[in-house]
Amino acid sequence: MEEISIIGLDLAKNVFQAHGATADGSVVFRRKLTRGQVLRFFASQPSCIVAMEACAGAHHWARAIGALGHQVRLVAPGYVKPFVKRQKNDTADAEAIVEAALRPTMRFVAPKTEAQQAAAMAFRTRDLLVRQRTQTINALRGHLAEYGVVARAGPVHIGRLIAVIEGESGILPGPVVKLAGMLVKQIMTLSEEIEVLEKELRARASSDETIVRLMTIPGIGAVTAAAMTTFAPPAETFTKGRDFAAWIGLTPRQHSTGGKERLGRTSKMGQRDLRRLLIIGAVAVVRWAVRRGAPKGSWLGRMMAKKPRMLVAVALANRMARVAWALMAKGGIYRDPAVAAT
Repeated sequence: MEEISIIGLDLAKNVFQAHGATADGSVVFRRKLTRGQVLRFFASQPSCIVAMEACAGAHHWARAIGALGHQVRLVAPGYVKPFVKRQKNDTADAEAIVEAALRPTMRFVAPKTEAQQAAAMAFRTRDLLVRQRTQTINALRGHLAEYGVVARAGPVHIGRLIAVIEGESGILPGPVVKLAGMLVKQIMTLSEEIEVLEKELRARASSDETIVRLMTIPGIGAVTAAAMTTFAPPAETFTKGRDFAAWIGLTPRQHSTGGKERLGRTSKMGQRDLRRLLIIGAVAVVRWAVRRGAPKGSWLGRMMAKKPRMLVAVALANRMARVAWALMAKGGIYRDPAVAAT
């Protein structure tokens, strides 16, 4: 039997497809596996490369299969798709994974640890609860606006609505007061759960040396810094800050040919959570500069003098990502260029 060099595994809920190949890509076997057979199958195989698409369950299988002595490689699904031949099925997908993983220039996704996945779940749970609270507040504002009770957007203004609901002014009918009370109770419950998660994030931020250093960058707080250490791969994965910014999706989209560079809007092809948080932080920095004034002669001041605010915010988010990579890769804390020059 030919020596197996690589096995491509197409993941699924119950039925998996394995594709074994030699170093030159020649097919050794094609085999279907149930979920219960996967680890027994790989335990019986000689140590080799196991390639999978980087999906939700891939990190669990990467840890389990890696513990059996195999070298696991996770390939982004977008890089596998070009290697699928004609019809789309599990067998073709497993073969495409092998073809993609054998490319010498292929980029791989670093498997996450259980701690990293737990931290990511905490962050996304908080994000979900914030969205649900926002939806509930907007629903309450919309309903009460029909009865002439108006409040500004945002959780900080919910007190005005609660005062009307719990008051004895008689503005609202009895059934409306009862239903609005249910929405208020839901908002309060969500706020308490969000506060619990934020306390955990802040506690983690205060005890993590990398997060503390990232928080020295203007526009990056505890949540963004914690998300960066959670979602971003190891800093050594990237050779420079621009590569990290491109991974997040903050660099311009290219459509260049014939030696002529044509750059468009940001690619938005990357980690959405980090991109959103960095842009939110950059917008806050730009707003602060509008109110207080940017430092004289600074990059931010020059940009704000000639570009729209939102464009400046996205460009600033790009710079923040590059600085964050430098701190994670090389250590140190952020030093303001204007201060460092004096």
